[in-house]
Amino acid sequence: MTSLVLLGTAGCHLCEQAEEILNACLLKDSKLIIEAVDIAEQDSWQERYAIRIPVVLHPESQRELGWPFDIEQVQTFIEQIGYNTNNN
Repeated sequence: MTSLVLLGTAGCHLCEQAEEILNACLLKDSKLIIEAVDIAEQDSWQERYAIRIPVVLHPESQRELGWPFDIEQVQTFIEQIGYNTNNN
């Protein structure tokens, strides 16, 4: 399984849109795990991501996909981190 983190915060309408896009990816592949993380939980996250959220992060590789993105860009990102949505 591959895990991704959606960095966002409460009340962020763009974060809600990003979550909808990621949920669409989940519908295509149930082995994909997505964890939503509120950047308000850590000062370092706020400093790094405050004006960039939403951001999709692959913790293992530290690769990031910044907003704006669509489902095709998320799928490309997932493939670039080495996860094949067709075979998993």
